[in-house]
Amino acid sequence: MYMNMNFPIFSILVLVLLVVASPCHCQDGYVCTRATYYGSPECPGNPHGACGYGEYATIVNDGLTAGVSRLYKNGSGCGACYQVRCTIPTHCSKEGTNIVVTDFAIGHYTDFVLNARAYASLALPNMASELIAYGVIDVEYRRIPCKYSYNLKLKVHERSSFPSYIAIFPIYQAGFYDIVAAQVWLEDCKEWRDMRRVFGTVWDMENPPRGALTIRIQVVSAINGEVKWVQLVGVIPTEWKAGLAYDTAIQFD
Repeated sequence: MYMNMNFPIFSILVLVLLVVASPCHCQDGYVCTRATYYGSPECPGNPHGACGYGEYATIVNDGLTAGVSRLYKNGSGCGACYQVRCTIPTHCSKEGTNIVVTDFAIGHYTDFVLNARAYASLALPNMASELIAYGVIDVEYRRIPCKYSYNLKLKVHERSSFPSYIAIFPIYQAGFYDIVAAQVWLEDCKEWRDMRRVFGTVWDMENPPRGALTIRIQVVSAINGEVKWVQLVGVIPTEWKAGLAYDTAIQFD
């Protein structure tokens, strides 16, 4: 039986609870939907979101983040990057803004619940307050590759307990790939053992093997559906510590 970590299964940022938007496809590869916001422009994000990122959710992408509904994909949509732009010519910039998914959220007929800072960044100069007054707006979006100046890292969750219980989650995940599975190599048994998705992008295991942990992750391309395993040899050191992030020495294109 797995340790009870008292994690939330998900957190919902509700502005008006009802129905999620049915998207339509726009030109140039964009998808039409609607977006709303939560918080204030000074709010850096939700550190308790359903993806399990903790404080990372407040600093990634300069704090321009969003909760999503159907794009959450049972947690594998966490960390995905999107270009979002609104469609009011007098209020919205042509470029829009780039956001990172850090939470599960449902708004009123919306796919995106942006933090207020990201929502305001959709606007033309000096038009943010007018845009915020709308509350819910039509937008179009497309998936874009995340880009970071760091390698992919695996962070050991703060609620891990050495050596009997470990939970990990990826941060600075670039490219177009979604992580859908994780396994640990058991040297004594010469086999891979599945890790459990606790919630969001957090994976755990009770009684992990001693020594440095070799982990492999299964990823799926959001572009062409390619599925592959990526092996990370000895990525978690023998004396791992809760709260620390370990460099994988790789990054996705």
